Amino acid sequence: MTQQALRPHPEALIVAGPTASGKSSLALALAERLGGTVINADAMQTYRELRVITARPTPEDEARAPHTLYGVRAITEPTDAAWWREAALAAMEAAREAGSLPILCGGTGLYLASLVRGIVDIPAPGEAARAEARRLLAELGPAALHEALARVDPATAARLRPTDSQRLARAWEVWRGTGRGLAAWQTQSATPAPWSFRLILLDPPRAELRAAIVARFGAMLAQGALDEVRPLAGLDPALPALRAHGVPELLAHLAGRMTLAEARAQAEANTARYTKRQATWFRHQRLVDDARMHTIHARIASLAQFSSEESERIFAFIHAPG
Repeated sequence: MTQQALRPHPEALIVAGPTASGKSSLALALAERLGGTVINADAMQTYRELRVITARPTPEDEARAPHTLYGVRAITEPTDAAWWREAALAAMEAAREAGSLPILCGGTGLYLASLVRGIVDIPAPGEAARAEARRLLAELGPAALHEALARVDPATAARLRPTDSQRLARAWEVWRGTGRGLAAWQTQSATPAPWSFRLILLDPPRAELRAAIVARFGAMLAQGALDEVRPLAGLDPALPALRAHGVPELLAHLAGRMTLAEARAQAEANTARYTKRQATWFRHQRLVDDARMHTIHARIASLAQFSSEESERIFAFIHAPG
Protein backbone atom coordinates (compact mmCIF):
# COMPACT_ATOMS: atom_id res chain seq x y z
CA MET A 1 0.00 0.00 0.00
CA THR A 2 2.81 2.36 -0.93
CA GLN A 3 0.46 5.05 -2.30
CA GLN A 4 -1.68 5.27 0.82
CA ALA A 5 -0.52 8.80 1.65
CA LEU A 6 -1.74 10.02 -1.76
CA ARG A 7 -5.29 8.69 -1.27
CA PRO A 8 -8.17 10.52 0.44
CA HIS A 9 -8.73 7.75 3.00
CA PRO A 10 -6.40 5.30 4.73
CA GLU A 11 -6.65 1.74 3.47
CA ALA A 12 -7.71 -1.45 5.18
CA LEU A 13 -7.85 -5.03 4.00
CA ILE A 14 -10.82 -7.38 4.42
CA VAL A 15 -10.44 -11.17 4.27
CA ALA A 16 -13.96 -12.62 4.02
CA GLY A 17 -15.69 -15.78 2.93
CA PRO A 18 -17.65 -18.75 4.22
CA THR A 19 -16.97 -20.65 7.42
CA ALA A 20 -13.94 -22.99 7.21
CA SER A 21 -12.61 -21.40 4.03
CA GLY A 22 -9.19 -20.57 5.52
CA LYS A 23 -9.76 -16.88 6.35
CA SER A 24 -7.84 -16.86 9.62
CA SER A 25 -4.80 -18.61 8.16
CA LEU A 26 -4.68 -16.27 5.18
CA ALA A 27 -5.16 -13.17 7.35
CA LEU A 28 -2.30 -14.28 9.60
CA ALA A 29 -0.01 -14.91 6.61
CA LEU A 30 -0.84 -11.45 5.26
CA ALA A 31 -0.33 -9.81 8.64
CA GLU A 32 3.11 -11.37 8.97
CA ARG A 33 4.19 -10.33 5.49
CA LEU A 34 2.61 -6.85 5.48
CA GLY A 35 3.04 -5.85 9.11
CA GLY A 36 -0.68 -5.95 9.82
CA THR A 37 -3.10 -6.29 12.71
CA VAL A 38 -5.83 -8.94 12.38
CA ILE A 39 -9.19 -7.53 13.52
CA ASN A 40 -11.98 -10.01 14.18
CA ALA A 41 -15.13 -9.66 12.03
CA ASP A 42 -16.81 -12.87 13.21
CA ALA A 43 -19.66 -12.40 15.68
CA MET A 44 -19.13 -15.69 17.51
CA GLN A 45 -15.38 -15.26 17.89
CA THR A 46 -15.95 -12.22 20.09
CA TYR A 47 -17.04 -14.49 22.98
CA ARG A 48 -14.24 -15.38 25.34
CA GLU A 49 -15.75 -18.70 26.41
CA LEU A 50 -15.89 -20.06 22.85
CA ARG A 51 -12.32 -20.39 21.62
CA VAL A 52 -12.37 -24.01 20.41
CA ILE A 53 -15.90 -24.35 19.01
CA THR A 54 -15.59 -21.11 16.99
CA ALA A 55 -12.07 -21.95 15.72
CA ARG A 56 -10.59 -18.75 17.08
CA PRO A 57 -6.90 -18.17 16.38
CA THR A 58 -4.74 -20.10 18.81
CA PRO A 59 -2.46 -18.35 21.35
CA GLU A 60 0.45 -19.40 19.13
CA ASP A 61 -1.15 -17.67 16.13
CA GLU A 62 -1.86 -14.57 18.18
CA ALA A 63 1.80 -14.43 19.15
CA ARG A 64 2.86 -14.32 15.49
CA ALA A 65 0.99 -11.10 14.69
CA PRO A 66 -1.27 -8.68 16.58
CA HIS A 67 -4.91 -9.84 16.88
CA THR A 68 -7.76 -7.84 18.36
CA LEU A 69 -11.51 -8.13 19.11
CA TYR A 70 -11.16 -11.88 19.73
CA GLY A 71 -12.65 -13.16 22.99
CA VAL A 72 -13.50 -9.68 24.26
CA ARG A 73 -17.12 -10.27 25.36
CA ALA A 74 -18.71 -12.52 27.97
CA ILE A 75 -21.11 -15.07 26.56
CA THR A 76 -23.97 -13.31 28.38
CA GLU A 77 -23.19 -10.01 26.59
CA PRO A 78 -24.76 -10.28 23.12
CA THR A 79 -22.96 -8.41 20.37
CA ASP A 80 -24.55 -6.53 17.49
CA ALA A 81 -23.42 -4.70 14.37
CA ALA A 82 -23.48 -1.27 16.03
CA TRP A 83 -21.25 -2.36 18.92
CA TRP A 84 -18.87 -4.21 16.61
CA ARG A 85 -18.59 -1.34 14.13
CA GLU A 86 -17.59 1.12 16.84
CA ALA A 87 -15.05 -1.33 18.26
CA ALA A 88 -13.67 -2.18 14.80
CA LEU A 89 -13.22 1.48 13.80
CA ALA A 90 -11.34 2.11 17.05
CA ALA A 91 -9.14 -0.93 16.46
CA MET A 92 -8.46 0.16 12.87
CA GLU A 93 -7.43 3.63 13.98
CA ALA A 94 -5.19 2.20 16.70
CA ALA A 95 -3.50 -0.05 14.13
CA ARG A 96 -3.01 2.85 11.72
CA GLU A 97 -1.47 5.01 14.44
CA ALA A 98 0.91 2.16 15.24
CA GLY A 99 1.96 1.92 11.58
CA SER A 100 0.14 -1.40 11.12
CA LEU A 101 -2.24 -2.36 8.31
CA PRO A 102 -5.76 -3.18 9.57
CA ILE A 103 -6.80 -6.63 8.29
CA LEU A 104 -10.44 -7.39 9.05
CA CYS A 105 -11.10 -11.12 9.05
CA GLY A 106 -14.46 -12.85 9.29
CA GLY A 107 -17.60 -14.10 7.64
CA THR A 108 -20.28 -12.06 9.42
CA GLY A 109 -21.45 -10.17 6.36
CA LEU A 110 -23.79 -7.87 8.27
CA TYR A 111 -20.86 -6.62 10.35
CA LEU A 112 -18.73 -5.96 7.28
CA ALA A 113 -21.55 -4.16 5.48
CA SER A 114 -22.20 -1.98 8.53
CA LEU A 115 -18.51 -1.09 8.66
CA VAL A 116 -18.15 -0.19 5.00
CA ARG A 117 -21.49 1.52 4.40
CA GLY A 118 -22.33 2.83 7.84
CA ILE A 119 -25.18 1.98 10.15
CA VAL A 120 -28.29 3.85 11.17
CA ASP A 121 -28.32 4.94 14.81
CA ILE A 122 -31.37 3.09 16.15
CA PRO A 123 -32.42 4.05 19.70
CA ALA A 124 -32.03 1.34 22.32
CA PRO A 125 -35.37 -0.48 22.55
CA GLY A 126 -35.06 -1.04 26.30
CA GLU A 127 -34.91 -4.13 28.45
CA ALA A 128 -38.69 -4.61 28.59
CA ALA A 129 -38.93 -4.85 24.80
CA ARG A 130 -35.92 -7.15 24.67
CA ALA A 131 -37.38 -9.44 27.32
CA GLU A 132 -40.71 -9.57 25.48
CA ALA A 133 -38.98 -10.53 22.24
CA ARG A 134 -37.09 -13.37 23.92
CA ARG A 135 -40.23 -14.59 25.67
CA LEU A 136 -42.26 -14.63 22.46
CA LEU A 137 -39.48 -16.41 20.62
CA ALA A 138 -39.33 -19.10 23.32
CA GLU A 139 -43.11 -19.48 23.57
CA LEU A 140 -44.13 -19.20 19.92
CA GLY A 141 -41.04 -20.26 17.97
CA PRO A 142 -39.49 -18.32 15.09
CA ALA A 143 -42.14 -19.12 12.45
CA ALA A 144 -45.02 -17.83 14.58
CA LEU A 145 -42.99 -14.80 15.65
CA HIS A 146 -42.39 -14.07 11.97
CA GLU A 147 -46.16 -14.17 11.39
CA ALA A 148 -46.75 -11.82 14.31
CA LEU A 149 -44.07 -9.44 13.03
CA ALA A 150 -45.65 -9.47 9.57
CA ARG A 151 -48.90 -8.17 11.08
CA VAL A 152 -47.29 -5.17 12.80
CA ASP A 153 -44.19 -4.52 10.64
CA PRO A 154 -44.66 -6.19 7.24
CA ALA A 155 -41.79 -4.31 5.59
CA THR A 156 -39.23 -5.76 8.02
CA ALA A 157 -40.83 -9.22 8.10
CA ALA A 158 -40.55 -9.44 4.31
CA ARG A 159 -36.76 -9.16 4.62
CA LEU A 160 -36.37 -11.95 7.19
CA ARG A 161 -36.52 -15.72 6.95
CA PRO A 162 -39.09 -17.38 9.25
CA THR A 163 -36.24 -19.49 10.66
CA ASP A 164 -33.92 -16.57 11.52
CA SER A 165 -34.75 -16.43 15.23
CA GLN A 166 -32.02 -13.96 16.22
CA ARG A 167 -32.97 -11.31 13.67
CA LEU A 168 -36.69 -11.86 14.24
CA ALA A 169 -36.26 -11.21 17.96
CA ARG A 170 -34.19 -8.12 17.18
CA ALA A 171 -36.86 -6.84 14.77
CA TRP A 172 -39.61 -7.38 17.33
CA GLU A 173 -37.76 -5.59 20.12
CA VAL A 174 -36.99 -2.61 17.86
CA TRP A 175 -40.64 -2.31 16.78
CA ARG A 176 -41.91 -2.71 20.35
CA GLY A 177 -39.31 -0.46 21.97
CA THR A 178 -39.15 2.38 19.43
CA GLY A 179 -42.59 2.27 17.82
CA ARG A 180 -40.93 2.00 14.42
CA GLY A 181 -39.83 -1.02 12.43
CA LEU A 182 -36.25 -1.88 11.46
CA ALA A 183 -37.01 -1.40 7.76
CA ALA A 184 -38.26 2.12 8.47
CA TRP A 185 -35.20 2.98 10.55
CA GLN A 186 -32.90 1.64 7.85
CA THR A 187 -34.24 4.08 5.26
CA GLN A 188 -32.28 6.79 7.05
CA SER A 189 -28.91 7.69 5.62
CA ALA A 190 -25.77 6.29 7.23
CA THR A 191 -22.22 7.59 7.25
CA PRO A 192 -19.70 5.27 5.53
CA ALA A 193 -16.41 4.49 7.22
CA PRO A 194 -13.66 7.03 6.36
CA TRP A 195 -11.53 4.25 4.88
CA SER A 196 -10.86 2.65 1.53
CA PHE A 197 -11.06 -1.14 1.47
CA ARG A 198 -9.58 -4.02 -0.46
CA LEU A 199 -11.61 -7.22 -0.17
CA ILE A 200 -10.17 -10.69 -0.60
CA LEU A 201 -13.25 -12.89 -0.90
CA LEU A 202 -12.45 -16.57 -0.46
CA ASP A 203 -14.51 -18.79 -2.72
CA PRO A 204 -13.48 -22.44 -2.34
CA PRO A 205 -15.21 -25.17 -4.38
CA ARG A 206 -18.16 -26.66 -2.49
CA ALA A 207 -16.68 -30.16 -2.20
CA GLU A 208 -13.44 -28.82 -0.76
CA LEU A 209 -15.29 -26.56 1.64
CA ARG A 210 -17.42 -29.46 2.90
CA ALA A 211 -14.25 -31.51 3.48
CA ALA A 212 -12.74 -28.60 5.40
CA ILE A 213 -15.87 -28.35 7.58
CA VAL A 214 -15.67 -32.06 8.44
CA ALA A 215 -11.96 -31.90 9.21
CA ARG A 216 -12.36 -28.78 11.34
CA PHE A 217 -15.16 -30.21 13.46
CA GLY A 218 -13.12 -33.34 14.10
CA ALA A 219 -10.22 -31.16 15.22
CA MET A 220 -12.52 -29.19 17.52
CA LEU A 221 -13.67 -32.36 19.23
CA ALA A 222 -10.07 -33.51 19.64
CA GLN A 223 -9.17 -30.12 21.16
CA GLY A 224 -11.88 -30.27 23.82
CA ALA A 225 -15.01 -28.74 22.27
CA LEU A 226 -17.28 -30.91 24.45
CA ASP A 227 -15.66 -29.67 27.66
CA GLU A 228 -15.91 -26.10 26.40
CA VAL A 229 -19.62 -26.41 25.63
CA ARG A 230 -20.55 -28.30 28.81
CA PRO A 231 -20.77 -25.18 31.07
CA LEU A 232 -23.25 -23.58 28.66
CA ALA A 233 -26.06 -25.98 29.59
CA GLY A 234 -28.73 -24.10 31.49
CA LEU A 235 -27.99 -20.69 30.00
CA ASP A 236 -30.76 -18.75 28.25
CA PRO A 237 -31.14 -20.52 24.87
CA ALA A 238 -31.99 -17.15 23.28
CA LEU A 239 -28.41 -15.95 23.81
CA PRO A 240 -26.82 -15.52 20.36
CA ALA A 241 -23.66 -17.33 21.45
CA LEU A 242 -25.61 -20.53 22.01
CA ARG A 243 -26.31 -20.67 18.29
CA ALA A 244 -22.63 -20.85 17.35
CA HIS A 245 -21.96 -23.70 14.93
CA GLY A 246 -21.80 -26.96 16.85
CA VAL A 247 -23.03 -25.60 20.19
CA PRO A 248 -26.73 -26.64 19.90
CA GLU A 249 -25.79 -30.09 18.65
CA LEU A 250 -23.19 -30.75 21.34
CA LEU A 251 -25.57 -29.48 24.03
CA ALA A 252 -28.18 -31.93 22.70
CA HIS A 253 -25.62 -34.73 22.95
CA LEU A 254 -24.68 -33.75 26.50
CA ALA A 255 -28.38 -33.77 27.40
CA GLY A 256 -28.69 -37.33 26.07
CA ARG A 257 -30.88 -36.45 23.09
CA MET A 258 -28.44 -37.72 20.46
CA THR A 259 -25.19 -39.64 20.18
CA LEU A 260 -21.93 -37.83 19.62
CA ALA A 261 -21.79 -39.21 16.07
CA GLU A 262 -25.29 -37.87 15.39
CA ALA A 263 -24.40 -34.49 16.90
CA ARG A 264 -21.27 -34.26 14.79
CA ALA A 265 -23.09 -35.20 11.56
CA GLN A 266 -25.85 -32.69 12.23
CA ALA A 267 -23.41 -29.90 13.12
CA GLU A 268 -21.41 -30.50 9.95
CA ALA A 269 -24.57 -30.52 7.81
CA ASN A 270 -25.91 -27.34 9.43
CA THR A 271 -22.57 -25.59 8.95
CA ALA A 272 -22.47 -26.59 5.29
CA ARG A 273 -25.98 -25.17 4.78
CA TYR A 274 -24.93 -21.96 6.51
CA THR A 275 -21.96 -21.53 4.16
CA LYS A 276 -24.41 -21.58 1.23
CA ARG A 277 -26.36 -18.75 2.86
CA GLN A 278 -23.13 -16.83 3.39
CA ALA A 279 -22.33 -17.09 -0.32
CA THR A 280 -25.85 -15.95 -1.18
CA TRP A 281 -25.51 -12.99 1.17
CA PHE A 282 -22.36 -11.76 -0.50
CA ARG A 283 -24.02 -12.04 -3.90
CA HIS A 284 -27.28 -10.31 -2.95
CA GLN A 285 -25.90 -7.61 -0.68
CA ARG A 286 -23.39 -6.67 -3.40
CA LEU A 287 -20.80 -5.60 -0.84
CA VAL A 288 -18.21 -6.44 -3.46
CA ASP A 289 -19.71 -3.81 -5.78
CA ASP A 290 -19.37 -0.95 -3.31
CA ALA A 291 -17.83 2.05 -5.06
CA ARG A 292 -14.93 2.21 -2.58
CA MET A 293 -14.30 -1.54 -2.52
CA HIS A 294 -11.64 -3.17 -4.69
CA THR A 295 -12.23 -6.93 -4.79
CA ILE A 296 -10.34 -10.08 -5.67
CA HIS A 297 -11.82 -13.60 -5.60
CA ALA A 298 -9.48 -16.33 -4.40
CA ARG A 299 -10.38 -20.03 -4.62
CA ILE A 300 -8.51 -21.23 -1.54
CA ALA A 301 -9.86 -24.03 0.65
CA SER A 302 -6.96 -23.94 3.09
CA LEU A 303 -3.57 -22.33 3.50
CA ALA A 304 -2.06 -25.53 2.13
CA GLN A 305 -3.58 -24.60 -1.23
CA PHE A 306 -2.25 -21.04 -1.03
CA SER A 307 0.03 -21.58 -4.02
CA SER A 308 2.89 -19.28 -4.91
CA GLU A 309 0.98 -18.19 -8.02
CA GLU A 310 -2.13 -17.33 -6.01
CA SER A 311 0.04 -15.68 -3.38
CA GLU A 312 1.65 -13.34 -5.86
CA ARG A 313 -1.71 -12.54 -7.44
CA ILE A 314 -3.10 -11.50 -4.06
CA PHE A 315 -0.09 -9.42 -3.11
CA ALA A 316 -0.11 -7.70 -6.52
CA PHE A 317 -3.78 -6.86 -5.89
CA ILE A 318 -3.00 -5.45 -2.46
CA HIS A 319 -0.20 -3.23 -3.72
CA ALA A 320 -1.89 -2.09 -6.95
CA PRO A 321 -2.94 1.57 -7.17
CA GLY A 322 -6.61 1.97 -6.26
